[in-house]
Amino acid sequence: MTYIEDQNYKQKDFTETPLEKGEYEFCTFSNCNFSNSDLTGIKFVDCEFSECDLSNARLNNTSFQNVKFTSCKMLGLHFELCSKFGLEFEFVDCILTHSSFFDCSIKRTHFKDSQLEEVDFTEADLSEAILDECNLKGAVFDRTNLEKADFTTAYHFSIDLDTNRIKKAEFAQSRLAGLLEKYPIVIRKM
Repeated sequence: MTYIEDQNYKQKDFTETPLEKGEYEFCTFSNCNFSNSDLTGIKFVDCEFSECDLSNARLNNTSFQNVKFTSCKMLGLHFELCSKFGLEFEFVDCILTHSSFFDCSIKRTHFKDSQLEEVDFTEADLSEAILDECNLKGAVFDRTNLEKADFTTAYHFSIDLDTNRIKKAEFAQSRLAGLLEKYPIVIRKM
């Protein structure tokens, strides 16, 4: 397997020439196009992606270990297909609409200023995760571990208290309606 370290990739179109299979450590990818690319089996360790398009990339056994995504377009990704070993990432100002984290253990993951519309978090472990200023419209939480997660500034979420673990999760008082939607009550602003 090829090993690549400390490389900077700028404005590369990996839809034309696929990224070489291998292990990438301490690499940065800026303004690169990975849309619909096959990233199967590639290992990214301590890497950064900035302003990249990874939409609909295939992630079969792809490894993301301590990877940061900033201002990336990441539509329709199936993170549940990634290697579970050392799975750790951070998302800042990313569009993750229609992606899936089904059954992923992503404790302490930090999502900041990101679009998480229609994202599937079913059976995921999001304990101690931070969802800072994230849009969660239509996101699915079902049998999800949200213990100690921080939703204080998250918005448009709907979380069923009966089917999710939320012990010590944090919510802003002004945004509690997303926890009560299934109940036939009227919530008035005062």
